[in-house]
Amino acid sequence: MMFLRSCSLALRCRNPRVSIRAFSSSRSAGKDALDLDAWKTVMRSQALREQSESESPSRSALDDNRELVEMWHQAGKFVPKNITDEQLEELARLATRSAKKKYLKFLAIKESHKISKKEKQEKNKSEREAETVTFKENVKEGECEQEAPKNTFLLRFWSSSGDREQSWRAAQAMRFGQPLVYDMSYEHHMSRREMENTVAQLMESEGWNRRAADPFHLHFCGLQPDGAYLRELCRRYGPQTWDRLLITATERTHVEMFPQQDLVYLTADSKQVLQAFDHSKVYIIGAMVDRSIHSGVSLANAKRLRLTTARLPLDEHLDWECGAKNLTLDQMMRILITLKHTGSWEKALEFVPKRKHTGFTGVTKSRFVPNDSSRSRFPAGAQSRTDGRKKQAERDKCWEHRD
Repeated sequence: MMFLRSCSLALRCRNPRVSIRAFSSSRSAGKDALDLDAWKTVMRSQALREQSESESPSRSALDDNRELVEMWHQAGKFVPKNITDEQLEELARLATRSAKKKYLKFLAIKESHKISKKEKQEKNKSEREAETVTFKENVKEGECEQEAPKNTFLLRFWSSSGDREQSWRAAQAMRFGQPLVYDMSYEHHMSRREMENTVAQLMESEGWNRRAADPFHLHFCGLQPDGAYLRELCRRYGPQTWDRLLITATERTHVEMFPQQDLVYLTADSKQVLQAFDHSKVYIIGAMVDRSIHSGVSLANAKRLRLTTARLPLDEHLDWECGAKNLTLDQMMRILITLKHTGSWEKALEFVPKRKHTGFTGVTKSRFVPNDSSRSRFPAGAQSRTDGRKKQAERDKCWEHRD
């Protein structure tokens, strides 16, 4: 009994806010047990106090980062003028000072692009209004030499009718079109910036597909409900537009959606070459932007699922100059749409960036001698035999002159 009272006295001295009820051992009343309700109340209040104390540094961390950004802005460093709470939370997750500087520079570049785009839109709007006022004044004065401004009413009418037509084709593709799958299982292989670039390319690809005469039925397979892909897509499109989008977004994988023998995974690391477009196959594209170029990720994923793989015939049709043979998602979409409609690799591969190659190959590299127009008509072996005969004839003439 004396030991318990000394313990309670020591706890009161250490933390006067915590009140511990001493054990009561009155043998006359028969109560030798601990008062559990009082003990639970004390422990619950202490836990809530510790939780509030642990949460307060997180709130102050956002304020500290906001003050840091404001201080760097006043010091003349390249940081954004306006920053949201979400961006501050992402900034707080970065551990090093250099990483914070790079992220703030990225946000500042995005902000400058938005400002310049807005200024350009306002400038074009003021120019259109000035042209309209000038044209009306010339009409009143009888001078009609100036061309009439654009009929914005017809443009709005064309925009609405074109959207309805594109929506109708997309709806038809959902029922009768050829499926095209985007594998959305790579969010753990990318940083936040790469994720944003991936979603931007997916939006561009969806736009090109919607404008096609015979669009694909797009499938976003492996899209997790609480994943980074879906959050970024909803943020870019908006929740209402995303719900009305005429695509199939599902948590199921492509192996669960389609027969395995119909699937072809398009990856630049494959050894198999896609010779021709097959309308009965379901082509798969990995939804990934990898700036660090971890080669073989999509190929390993396809091999793990025992899927057929293929790559585009870039070496067979293009004189490749420099850079990796990884194309963006919107470039892949335009290549596949053109190949689906025309069946011509020359027309489809026109969407490959010109900076990466010097043009189309006129002859096959493995059978003919390249980079010489005078020899391009002969196979390599025949040309070498012809050169050998010429050299032998020259040697014979030299020996004849000596004799």
